Amino acid sequence: MKPIIGVTPLWDAERESVWMIPEYLNAIRTAGGIPVILPLIAGKADIQQAVASLDGFLLTGGPDVGTCPERDTLEALVLESALEADKPVLGICRGIQFLNVALGGTLWQDLPTEHPSAITHRQGKPYDQTTHSVSLAGPLQSLLGKDHLAVNTRHHQAVKDLAPALSAMAFSPDGLIEAVHMPGKRFVWAVQWHPEYLFDKEADSLALFKAFINTCKI
Repeated sequence: MKPIIGVTPLWDAERESVWMIPEYLNAIRTAGGIPVILPLIAGKADIQQAVASLDGFLLTGGPDVGTCPERDTLEALVLESALEADKPVLGICRGIQFLNVALGGTLWQDLPTEHPSAITHRQGKPYDQTTHSVSLAGPLQSLLGKDHLAVNTRHHQAVKDLAPALSAMAFSPDGLIEAVHMPGKRFVWAVQWHPEYLFDKEADSLALFKAFINTCKI
């Protein structure tokens, strides 16, 4: 049977609307999973029940950590329950930032002012084009079988002090941590770039989603 993946929703405050970027859902489906969008507002008991019934969780991109309390609360409950049950988690963009903060790390709040660099970290459209490379380490290097990877990028915050429970597994040329994992767990990975825009045109991004989905099957 295909694993069912809980996907954290996006919130449009101006329209007061929950929404979703279809590329996240398409990537999960292509990798062999069934995506379902989690409720933005739910109590702890409801989230615990949802985590118990689902096979893995995708922490999507979105607004800065701390600017949408409902989103922060939801993801904190999901992460707490998923880690307790040792269920796979994949974080993307905001996802790596939230994971790091939730586990005790800190963030660069605004890269242009706090960490100036010649590297572009906030590209415009089209998002399915790569703009810089990252050097790989750890499980991600082993998965892809290479030392460097070209990535797309759209963020102004980033991991600063890494949470004690996490290990870095990718770095940008200007020294930013671009991917992390949590040793001792089946699969708790997060990346700063956006593989959901690349999975249908290059094998490495699809391999990342497949590694996540395949672990959810176990």
